[in-house]
Amino acid sequence: MKIKPLQIADLTIENPFILAPLAGYTDLPFRLLCREYGAGLVFSEMISSHGLLYDQQKTWDMTRSTPAERPVAMQLFGSEPDIMGRAAAMLSRLPIDCIDINMGCPVKKVTKKGAGVALMKSPALAAKIIRQVCANTTRPVTVKFRSGWTRQSINAPEFARMAEEAGAAALTIHARTWSDGFSGTVDWEVIARCREAISIPLIGNGDINSCEQGLAMMKETGCDGVMIGRGCLGRPWIFAPHHPAETPLLRVTALKRHLELIEQFCPPQWALGKIRNHAGRYFKAMRHGAEIRHSIYQAGSFAELRQLVDKLLEGLLAQQPEEQGKQQADHY
Repeated sequence: MKIKPLQIADLTIENPFILAPLAGYTDLPFRLLCREYGAGLVFSEMISSHGLLYDQQKTWDMTRSTPAERPVAMQLFGSEPDIMGRAAAMLSRLPIDCIDINMGCPVKKVTKKGAGVALMKSPALAAKIIRQVCANTTRPVTVKFRSGWTRQSINAPEFARMAEEAGAAALTIHARTWSDGFSGTVDWEVIARCREAISIPLIGNGDINSCEQGLAMMKETGCDGVMIGRGCLGRPWIFAPHHPAETPLLRVTALKRHLELIEQFCPPQWALGKIRNHAGRYFKAMRHGAEIRHSIYQAGSFAELRQLVDKLLEGLLAQQPEEQGKQQADHY
């Protein structure tokens, strides 16, 4: 299947494989890393509309960007149309390319306030939010939502039509319900039904762990792009259609670059905590991976972790001539 650029209003996404918004993960360093490995568009962690209006520094820190990561989308969450509109106006002053509205988060602290996927139970309120956000920005507005609240109340196609009518330029569906959480099987049929219901671009999301799976989703459902979330943690190279073999050298090289970006863009006191969310994931399903992960978690400082990764990389590079020699011997 030939990969085509994704067009969201006047924004052209050359590669329709997109980094999902992931709370605790998709900060500036990781977004930059995924862009370097081929992600066509990257999303921030979800940003509180109240946090922006109350001028909370931690919230504003989440909006930090740099030209190298563009195109970038900032994801906004909340349940009050007026406040969401005002927050969108504030985000629009930043050098960003898109504003996404979170209508899919299943976490209790979000849904109990009527935000996230709880808005799928109140389509009229969701429409007001979309209209207010659209009215307060010149950036394309997208919406991320789920299949519905429960499997007995799947309303994604109707919700998608409402979002388009309210002004959304593109939509993303995570094809699970609130009651599914992150378990169970993603329902590709719901994605296909949403694709048939709207004329704007649709991005499919849920359990994509390779470019091949993403292409299969696009072919089977007709969706225009694919959003990858948990599948890219520890594997930022999977956005590229022809990524290299997943060797130990690839993994350690990617982690080293991740550490460099964290050191460049994060305050020193945050650095070790930031990378601990990610580092162990680079070594899952790898020989001696458990030992490496243990060493990572035992590192007492960011500098110590850097030294550990540099040592791992030196060892792998030293093995390269030996491995090449073995391959040549096997060939002859």
